[in-house]
Amino acid sequence: MDSLLQGGFADPVLNSQTSFRAIMDALANPGTPQDLVTPQSISHSLSPELVSTLLTLSDHDTPVWLDARLRADGTIGTWLGFHSGAPLVDAPEKATFAAASGAGQLPALDQFNLGTQEYPDRSTTVVLAVPSLSGGEMLVLRGPGIKDHLHISPQGLPADFIAQWSANRELFPRGVDLLLVADGQVMGLPRSTRIAEGH
Repeated sequence: MDSLLQGGFADPVLNSQTSFRAIMDALANPGTPQDLVTPQSISHSLSPELVSTLLTLSDHDTPVWLDARLRADGTIGTWLGFHSGAPLVDAPEKATFAAASGAGQLPALDQFNLGTQEYPDRSTTVVLAVPSLSGGEMLVLRGPGIKDHLHISPQGLPADFIAQWSANRELFPRGVDLLLVADGQVMGLPRSTRIAEGH
């Protein structure tokens, strides 16, 4: 029980507000990393950045999907229930928020809830922990919230990410939003963003 109590924000209201603002800024400014408040994790499977986003976004009304690696660590589900009351779901398409500890643990994006034409906001927001938000292959972003274009180079994306993202964007206004987390930061890739390989 002690570890469950310790695995949260030091100042739950202030810290969650700060991280919520960072996540909103990340989605409003695609590809621009924002600083999260990162509490100590209660499991080596769950990065501090995943802890921060889960504590910030989830509550008893938001079904959460955890990847198989995170689900296998029973401590994480108990911890999340203790801090947020969020129900866990086994099916990705039933999740409001999804947390993946790495690209190898992430189902295809179209396996999540893509929303409907009437309620596109009911789609899943996917949070993917990556090794770093820089140092990977160059990608070019265009779209709302980006002046002209922006280069990013996160490490640890799925091998077929560009194709998956292109299919996701074609569903607009449906489709998932993606949050990449690493290095104490969050980078937002909303469904409206166009992503291409850099040259």
